[in-house]
Amino acid sequence: MARFELTMPKMGESIIEATVLRWLKNIGEDIEAEETVLEIATDKVDSEVPSPVEGKLVERRFEEGAVVPVGAVIGIIETERAAVDSHDNGSPAEAVEAVSQEVPYVPNPVAAGAAHSEEDGDMRFYSPLVLNIARKEGISMTQLEAMSGTGRGGRVTKKDILDFVENKSVPAPPAPAVKPAEAPKPEAKPADTQVAPRVPKEITFTHSGNYEIQEMDRMRKLIAQNMVNSKHVSAHVTSFVEADVTSIVMWRNKVKNQFQEEYGEKLTFTPIFIQAIAKALREHPLVNSSIDGDKILIKKDINIGVAVALPNDNLIVPVIRHADRLNLAGITAALNDIADRARRNQLRPAELEGGTYTVSNVGTFGNVMGTPIILQPQVAILATGAIRKIPAVLETPQGDVIAIRQRMFLSHSYDHRIIDGALGGRFVKRVADILENWDMNTKV
Repeated sequence: MARFELTMPKMGESIIEATVLRWLKNIGEDIEAEETVLEIATDKVDSEVPSPVEGKLVERRFEEGAVVPVGAVIGIIETERAAVDSHDNGSPAEAVEAVSQEVPYVPNPVAAGAAHSEEDGDMRFYSPLVLNIARKEGISMTQLEAMSGTGRGGRVTKKDILDFVENKSVPAPPAPAVKPAEAPKPEAKPADTQVAPRVPKEITFTHSGNYEIQEMDRMRKLIAQNMVNSKHVSAHVTSFVEADVTSIVMWRNKVKNQFQEEYGEKLTFTPIFIQAIAKALREHPLVNSSIDGDKILIKKDINIGVAVALPNDNLIVPVIRHADRLNLAGITAALNDIADRARRNQLRPAELEGGTYTVSNVGTFGNVMGTPIILQPQVAILATGAIRKIPAVLETPQGDVIAIRQRMFLSHSYDHRIIDGALGGRFVKRVADILENWDMNTKV
């Protein structure tokens, strides 16, 4: 009997770990090929892990609720078929391909089985892939600790260790110097004991009246953490513009039935907004960027994320890739598809990655405007408000008149670290200009 190692799959470029939600197979149960063994959750979506082989589950390495790095063995399946263990065979380069990229961070090294070193209270983590290559090549933990990692936070990446294997260029660390005996510290004076933060680390609130306690679900916890992190990372500024979209409203009312007959898709206002945003992003490339330390990464692809409200009131942001290359029918089809599957929890992890800019249609909920929070690592986000009939002053050859017009607010939140008010305001004004100059003769 062969033993097949079921590993945590890599489900997307930025996904480095997943949580075991529920085991669907108990130890000793038979498993058919492609049958689901367990359910997992990432910070993107929930997913299922099928078995590539037929056999019997003989070991479960992690319990439900454990956070597991990508590439780690999560279970053992005993099978009649011969199985090649890609983790224990082949060269380091083959191991890289088998286990995929380095897992840069493991929050629970004991549960996840990752190794670390402890020095003055700081933890240095090593991915399963890095440790696997180190074991094969006879690299000691001392040598690992001596490597200057190029990953985030100085972590050793797969490239670092493969370069070391090829060049053998990392010297052994020098012997630690003997620290002189520390002089006894003088007793603290009474005044010294008063130096303490005035705000307690934990604040306990007293609640009165009737209330119900409701635990946050996993997605709400992730949303809360991401929003707070974004506020800490980016210097948020919001600019507002009001746009007259009367022509768009009239055009859509005229063509929506024809559009659905020809393309089988319901035409809403959001695809029109996305088309205008994509055009403005092409003209203002700095808005379509990210920050990496003191470097600005200007993205060549325009991948627009669209905030979708789920039935449980949580929010998810699937991405329309290369939105600037799609016509209105293409954007509409893509948007309707991802929005529908998002509400049915059928999105693939890759469909939530790679966004370079985000739009949130708060007008769907009757909101006039909003101040959206930037989705990291992007540097800007636009909220579209409700379209309302309001009296407005129009300039005509015969003079100014008051007319009923369809108007809406656009709210552009951007990262003031790299986008100043001039650019941030100019961008959202350009989006408004594109919408206001919509051609009523546009063909479906």
